Amino acid sequence: MPFGAPRKPTSQRSSSRRLNLQRLSPGSRSLRSRITRTRHGVVASSNVSAPLWDSWKPDSTTPASAPSLSDIFWPSAGAFAAMAIFGKMDQILAPKGISMTIAPLGAVAAILFVTPSSPGARKYNMFMAQIGCAAIGVIAFSLFGPSWLARSAALSASIAFMIYTRSTHPPAASLPILFIDGAKFHHLNFWYALFPGTAGCIILCLIVSCFLYYSLPQTRCSCIKFRKERKQREKGI
Repeated sequence: MPFGAPRKPTSQRSSSRRLNLQRLSPGSRSLRSRITRTRHGVVASSNVSAPLWDSWKPDSTTPASAPSLSDIFWPSAGAFAAMAIFGKMDQILAPKGISMTIAPLGAVAAILFVTPSSPGARKYNMFMAQIGCAAIGVIAFSLFGPSWLARSAALSASIAFMIYTRSTHPPAASLPILFIDGAKFHHLNFWYALFPGTAGCIILCLIVSCFLYYSLPQTRCSCIKFRKERKQREKGI
């Protein structure tokens, strides 16, 4: 500004600066509204205005190339090994009338092997939901018996429990209904909260850790490197 030139009022300067910013960032209004909605607890999404039929199409965020043979083989082999181990355990536990092969563990295996980084695969979500929902099923059965009311109350309470504890794990919602309808689990009573759902998840986590070690070269290399560094430190000491 040249010396002696009259200055613009503060309000005019701020309005002109706001106009310049809006010209530079035409998407600022949508961004501001998105931030405002997020502050008030409503998470904005870019798919809000998308047509309804978009959910029937493949996810556009995933890579367009076909998955590699390794991406298909290792999760499938891991699921096969997990169910084979559960089947062998069923043979051992058959005289006691206990079964490890239950439907929810198949859904857990799919989540752990296919999407190990998803929220449903988090250990906290898995074990908190498995224990809590199984206990809710036992309580609902003791209050209402094997009735439609017990199933409805158990399912709604399980969903409320997972939302409240921030432990969303969809396979756990089937545990209460499995207990109410499965007479072979009734003798377990509250032990059902730990077996077979939670115990099966522990076994699945161990199997997934082994398969991830052998299927991901970078994981294997990092483990070998860590062992070498630890041996060198021990020798230096």
